[in-house]
Amino acid sequence: MKHIFQKGSDPSRPVLLLLHGTGGNELDLLPLAERVDGTASVLSVRGNVLENGMPRFFRRLAEGVFDEEDLVARTKELYEFLDEAAEQYDFDRRNIVAVGYSNGANIAGSLMFHYEDALKGAVLHHPMVPRRGIDLPNLSGKPVFIGAGSNDPICPAQESEELKSLLENANANVELHWENHGHQLTFGEVDAAAKWYQQNF
Repeated sequence: MKHIFQKGSDPSRPVLLLLHGTGGNELDLLPLAERVDGTASVLSVRGNVLENGMPRFFRRLAEGVFDEEDLVARTKELYEFLDEAAEQYDFDRRNIVAVGYSNGANIAGSLMFHYEDALKGAVLHHPMVPRRGIDLPNLSGKPVFIGAGSNDPICPAQESEELKSLLENANANVELHWENHGHQLTFGEVDAAAKWYQQNF
Protein backbone atom coordinates (compact mmCIF):
# COMPACT_ATOMS: atom_id res chain seq x y z
CA MET A 1 0.00 0.00 0.00
CA LYS A 2 1.31 3.46 -0.89
CA HIS A 3 2.25 5.17 2.37
CA ILE A 4 4.53 7.52 4.28
CA PHE A 5 6.34 6.63 7.50
CA GLN A 6 7.79 9.39 9.67
CA LYS A 7 9.75 8.33 12.72
CA GLY A 8 8.80 10.30 15.82
CA SER A 9 11.08 11.66 18.51
CA ASP A 10 9.54 9.44 21.24
CA PRO A 11 9.44 5.71 20.34
CA SER A 12 7.30 4.95 23.41
CA ARG A 13 4.37 6.95 21.99
CA PRO A 14 1.73 5.23 19.86
CA VAL A 15 2.26 5.10 16.11
CA LEU A 16 -0.45 7.23 14.50
CA LEU A 17 -2.09 5.44 11.58
CA LEU A 18 -3.53 8.16 9.33
CA LEU A 19 -6.44 7.22 7.05
CA HIS A 20 -7.76 9.91 4.68
CA GLY A 21 -11.28 10.56 3.39
CA THR A 22 -12.56 9.90 -0.15
CA GLY A 23 -10.42 11.68 -2.74
CA GLY A 24 -7.64 12.37 -0.24
CA ASN A 25 -4.15 10.94 -0.03
CA GLU A 26 -1.42 10.08 2.45
CA LEU A 27 -0.45 13.77 2.88
CA ASP A 28 -3.90 15.02 3.94
CA LEU A 29 -3.89 14.24 7.65
CA LEU A 30 -0.23 14.95 8.44
CA PRO A 31 -1.10 18.35 10.00
CA LEU A 32 -3.67 16.53 12.17
CA ALA A 33 -1.04 14.12 13.51
CA GLU A 34 1.12 17.10 14.48
CA ARG A 35 -1.76 18.50 16.57
CA VAL A 36 -2.66 15.17 18.15
CA ASP A 37 0.85 14.04 19.13
CA GLY A 38 3.88 15.87 17.75
CA THR A 39 6.32 13.32 19.21
CA ALA A 40 4.69 10.19 17.75
CA SER A 41 5.73 8.22 14.69
CA VAL A 42 3.28 8.47 11.80
CA LEU A 43 2.20 5.84 9.29
CA SER A 44 -0.04 7.48 6.69
CA VAL A 45 -1.64 5.21 4.10
CA ARG A 46 -3.32 5.84 0.75
CA GLY A 47 -6.47 3.86 -0.05
CA ASN A 48 -6.04 1.17 -2.71
CA VAL A 49 -9.43 1.66 -4.39
CA LEU A 50 -10.21 4.32 -7.00
CA GLU A 51 -13.71 5.74 -7.40
CA ASN A 52 -13.79 8.05 -10.44
CA GLY A 53 -10.09 8.64 -9.89
CA MET A 54 -10.51 9.37 -6.16
CA PRO A 55 -8.61 7.15 -3.69
CA ARG A 56 -10.73 5.27 -1.14
CA PHE A 57 -10.11 2.38 1.23
CA PHE A 58 -12.93 0.16 -0.08
CA ARG A 59 -15.65 0.18 -2.71
CA ARG A 60 -19.18 1.40 -2.17
CA LEU A 61 -22.33 0.64 -4.15
CA ALA A 62 -23.85 4.10 -3.51
CA GLU A 63 -23.53 7.00 -1.05
CA GLY A 64 -23.62 5.34 2.38
CA VAL A 65 -23.97 1.81 0.93
CA PHE A 66 -20.79 -0.19 1.37
CA ASP A 67 -19.65 -3.12 -0.77
CA GLU A 68 -19.37 -5.46 2.23
CA GLU A 69 -17.34 -8.14 0.46
CA ASP A 70 -14.78 -5.55 -0.63
CA LEU A 71 -14.81 -3.92 2.83
CA VAL A 72 -13.93 -7.24 4.49
CA ALA A 73 -11.16 -7.98 1.97
CA ARG A 74 -9.68 -4.45 2.18
CA THR A 75 -9.82 -4.52 5.99
CA LYS A 76 -7.81 -7.76 5.96
CA GLU A 77 -5.38 -6.21 3.46
CA LEU A 78 -4.82 -3.20 5.74
CA TYR A 79 -4.48 -5.42 8.82
CA GLU A 80 -1.77 -7.47 7.10
CA PHE A 81 -0.06 -4.31 5.86
CA LEU A 82 0.19 -3.09 9.49
CA ASP A 83 1.94 -6.35 10.43
CA GLU A 84 4.42 -5.82 7.59
CA ALA A 85 4.95 -2.11 8.37
CA ALA A 86 5.68 -2.85 12.04
CA GLU A 87 8.40 -5.25 10.94
CA GLN A 88 9.77 -2.98 8.22
CA TYR A 89 9.93 0.16 10.38
CA ASP A 90 10.60 -1.63 13.67
CA PHE A 91 7.73 -0.34 15.81
CA ASP A 92 5.46 -2.09 18.32
CA ARG A 93 2.56 -3.61 16.38
CA ARG A 94 0.36 -3.44 19.51
CA ASN A 95 0.87 0.30 19.85
CA ILE A 96 -1.03 1.71 16.85
CA VAL A 97 -3.75 4.36 17.20
CA ALA A 98 -5.75 5.11 14.07
CA VAL A 99 -6.77 8.66 13.13
CA GLY A 100 -9.29 8.48 10.30
CA TYR A 101 -11.65 10.86 8.56
CA SER A 102 -14.85 9.81 6.74
CA ASN A 103 -13.93 6.83 4.52
CA GLY A 104 -10.67 6.46 6.48
CA ALA A 105 -12.62 6.44 9.76
CA ASN A 106 -14.85 3.72 8.31
CA ILE A 107 -11.94 1.40 7.52
CA ALA A 108 -10.46 2.12 10.98
CA GLY A 109 -13.82 1.20 12.51
CA SER A 110 -13.88 -1.93 10.35
CA LEU A 111 -10.44 -2.95 11.70
CA MET A 112 -11.91 -2.82 15.22
CA PHE A 113 -15.08 -4.64 14.15
CA HIS A 114 -13.07 -7.53 12.70
CA TYR A 115 -9.84 -7.81 14.72
CA GLU A 116 -9.40 -7.64 18.48
CA ASP A 117 -5.71 -6.75 18.22
CA ALA A 118 -5.72 -4.45 15.17
CA LEU A 119 -5.57 -1.14 17.05
CA LYS A 120 -4.79 0.14 20.53
CA GLY A 121 -7.43 2.84 20.05
CA ALA A 122 -8.90 5.13 17.42
CA VAL A 123 -9.89 8.69 16.60
CA LEU A 124 -12.81 8.43 14.16
CA HIS A 125 -13.89 11.66 12.48
CA HIS A 126 -17.37 11.32 10.93
CA PRO A 127 -17.49 7.52 10.72
CA MET A 128 -20.44 5.33 9.80
CA VAL A 129 -21.25 1.85 11.10
CA PRO A 130 -18.96 -0.32 8.95
CA ARG A 131 -21.05 -3.50 9.21
CA ARG A 132 -24.21 -4.64 10.91
CA GLY A 133 -25.27 -8.06 12.13
CA ILE A 134 -21.82 -9.37 13.08
CA ASP A 135 -20.35 -10.21 16.48
CA LEU A 136 -17.60 -7.79 17.43
CA PRO A 137 -14.38 -8.96 19.09
CA ASN A 138 -13.75 -8.06 22.72
CA LEU A 139 -12.47 -4.46 22.61
CA SER A 140 -12.10 -4.27 26.37
CA GLY A 141 -10.44 -1.04 27.51
CA LYS A 142 -9.80 0.28 23.99
CA PRO A 143 -10.40 4.06 23.85
CA VAL A 144 -12.34 5.37 20.84
CA PHE A 145 -13.13 8.99 20.00
CA ILE A 146 -16.01 9.63 17.58
CA GLY A 147 -16.27 13.12 16.12
CA ALA A 148 -19.71 13.81 14.67
CA GLY A 149 -21.61 16.71 13.11
CA SER A 150 -25.18 17.32 14.23
CA ASN A 151 -26.00 18.48 10.67
CA ASP A 152 -23.93 15.87 8.83
CA PRO A 153 -25.87 14.94 5.65
CA ILE A 154 -23.67 11.90 4.94
CA CYS A 155 -23.56 10.50 8.45
CA PRO A 156 -26.83 11.13 10.34
CA ALA A 157 -26.79 11.55 14.13
CA GLN A 158 -28.41 8.16 14.79
CA GLU A 159 -25.57 6.50 12.85
CA SER A 160 -23.01 7.99 15.27
CA GLU A 161 -25.11 6.93 18.27
CA GLU A 162 -25.45 3.40 16.88
CA LEU A 163 -21.70 3.08 16.30
CA LYS A 164 -21.06 4.26 19.85
CA SER A 165 -23.39 1.67 21.34
CA LEU A 166 -22.03 -1.19 19.17
CA LEU A 167 -18.46 -0.37 20.28
CA GLU A 168 -19.53 0.03 23.92
CA ASN A 169 -21.29 -3.34 23.78
CA ALA A 170 -17.90 -4.77 22.74
CA ASN A 171 -16.42 -3.13 25.90
CA ALA A 172 -14.62 -0.21 24.21
CA ASN A 173 -14.46 3.14 26.04
CA VAL A 174 -16.17 5.56 23.66
CA GLU A 175 -16.39 9.32 23.71
CA LEU A 176 -18.85 10.83 21.23
CA HIS A 177 -18.08 14.48 20.51
CA TRP A 178 -20.64 16.66 18.71
CA GLU A 179 -19.99 19.74 16.59
CA ASN A 180 -22.84 21.85 15.25
CA HIS A 181 -21.63 21.36 11.68
CA GLY A 182 -21.90 19.03 8.68
CA HIS A 183 -19.43 16.46 7.36
CA GLN A 184 -16.40 18.77 7.33
CA LEU A 185 -13.60 18.48 9.85
CA THR A 186 -13.49 21.56 12.12
CA PHE A 187 -10.70 22.96 14.31
CA GLY A 188 -12.95 22.47 17.34
CA GLU A 189 -13.31 18.78 16.59
CA VAL A 190 -9.57 18.32 16.00
CA ASP A 191 -8.75 20.10 19.26
CA ALA A 192 -11.29 17.96 21.16
CA ALA A 193 -9.74 14.82 19.67
CA ALA A 194 -6.22 15.98 20.60
CA LYS A 195 -7.29 16.70 24.17
CA TRP A 196 -9.03 13.30 24.44
CA TYR A 197 -5.91 11.59 23.02
CA GLN A 198 -3.61 13.24 25.60
CA GLN A 199 -5.88 11.98 28.38
CA ASN A 200 -6.01 8.42 27.06
CA PHE A 201 -2.49 7.72 25.77
